[in-house]
Amino acid sequence: MRKSDAVVARRRAAERRGRRSETWAALLLMAKGYRILGRRVRTYVGEIDLVAQAPSGVICFVEVKARGAQGLAGEALGARQQARIARAAELFLARKPGLAGKGMRFDMVMLAPGTWPKHIRDAWRPGIG
Repeated sequence: MRKSDAVVARRRAAERRGRRSETWAALLLMAKGYRILGRRVRTYVGEIDLVAQAPSGVICFVEVKARGAQGLAGEALGARQQARIARAAELFLARKPGLAGKGMRFDMVMLAPGTWPKHIRDAWRPGIG
């Protein structure tokens, strides 16, 4: 196997893990009464893993992180990524003016082998970190 083949195989495996993790996160949120509005929402500044509406009506932009341990998943969301997701969220709401007045927050779902997924509401606020 050539080096480039190994890189492609790793990327495909990571893609499969990411999709599976996002599916688990979406199922968790739906079990809690959330309505999934979008998965892998793409904008020109970046992608939002999940967009969901909480039972209270608030629009949640959810970042899904899967790592070997939940602590590692929590540390995997840096300030630059938070800023990128916040900009993508603003663009998403600009395209959906009916949702703009509902309020918004940034959540996180962390997944690790052998543990239940952990949903962190209001995991960060743009500009605060």
